[in-house]
Amino acid sequence: MKPYPRLVIAGTHSGVGKTTATLAILAALRERGRLVQPFKAGPDFIDPSHHRAATGRSSRNLDGWMLGADRSREIFTAAAADADLSIIEGVMGLFDGSSPVNEIGSTAELAKQLEAPVILVLDGSAMARSAAAMVLGYARFDPALRVSGVLFNRVAGEGHYQLLKAAVEQETDVAAVGYLCADPALSIADRHLGLVTAMEQRDGHLYQQLAQAALNTVDLDRIEALARSCDPLRASSSPVVATRSKRVRVGVAQDQAFCFYYPDNLEGLEAEGAELVPFSPLTDHDLPGDVGMLYLGGGYPELYGAALTANGSFRRAIKRFTEQGGVIYAECGGMMYLTQAIRDFSGVSHEMVGIFPAEAVMHSHRATLGYRTVELTRSCILGPAGMTVRGHEFHYSSLLAKDSMAYTCGLTDAQGISKGFDGLAHGNVVALYTHLHFRSQPQMATSLVASARQA
Repeated sequence: MKPYPRLVIAGTHSGVGKTTATLAILAALRERGRLVQPFKAGPDFIDPSHHRAATGRSSRNLDGWMLGADRSREIFTAAAADADLSIIEGVMGLFDGSSPVNEIGSTAELAKQLEAPVILVLDGSAMARSAAAMVLGYARFDPALRVSGVLFNRVAGEGHYQLLKAAVEQETDVAAVGYLCADPALSIADRHLGLVTAMEQRDGHLYQQLAQAALNTVDLDRIEALARSCDPLRASSSPVVATRSKRVRVGVAQDQAFCFYYPDNLEGLEAEGAELVPFSPLTDHDLPGDVGMLYLGGGYPELYGAALTANGSFRRAIKRFTEQGGVIYAECGGMMYLTQAIRDFSGVSHEMVGIFPAEAVMHSHRATLGYRTVELTRSCILGPAGMTVRGHEFHYSSLLAKDSMAYTCGLTDAQGISKGFDGLAHGNVVALYTHLHFRSQPQMATSLVASARQA
């Protein structure tokens, strides 16, 4: 058993500013000299990129629906083992998850699985005593959950904060741990899939500003004390162990167009013997040498359509790799890149690789969103027929087929309702809209690397 000081930062609802609050606390703790390990509840890729920029450490996703309690705890204890404390940013509102009638996939469920106290982020603008009613409701909704503190966001100033603090501490047992002022300089721009990525911030100035804001108006001593008040956790008994098999080079697309990867997916490939080699479809003109497999993650290819089209030599290199039997695994944006074209939000069509006879068409107001269970309907590079993997789907595009296409997977949502098919297949290429988490099915990393060796 180890102490694993830890704290969950949750919001009353989406858009309340929990990412801003989390980043401010992460950056301020780092400024204090703490080694802080970040985590993100749910399937998000963008918030963890900011966590890493603020702390210098890879942020890990934990998810009660995709991974379950045991694997979430395994990932947590492995990543947090050498940290002074861990901060877990929640998803949506505190009690929102895969269903409106249970807690599965919610921040509250994860906090209980990790036996971690919760700091509730509340939008304090245009509010005084009503804040006490909100905090009281959230604190009492689930008696098994420990809501220990509240942090107010978008506060007018010290005087306003004192009103909020007095109201909450008069009516509840929840401690007010500080506030952040309403300040546009502390916000991160938003767009169709979420916040602008950390890669596009260009420097660390935002995180420095956030750190200073927290140092000025957040009780970091109280936050650290709450994190240290946790009971010990038993360390993971199932760490990822590196294989002794012959290594194989796996190219991983890494640039502003392709940047959505779970760290555990990449480490799972490495544990099976993959040597990960980064490449950029935006700027490279040929593939890395001697690679047996390419991993094209999600991201924003629709924002870089012209640049991807202009790099014709790289698109042709991908096509040759496929024709020679190379293995490609692609997700969402990576799958879109492998179609004939991407039609962007302006209606302009950009030529892509052309492995699949379809056009990926962007829609301004039609997002596909939700948890997914993927079941292989036939054996392929992902594994044997019948194997299941869990993941998440979130995109504003749809495929306009120009010819028949073969699929390898059936798809169901969190309630088990069919969502059709996924997993376009062509030779040794499989491409899905669904972002899969390999730790939900460790056999997948084994199969992908074995396929790369054979190729």
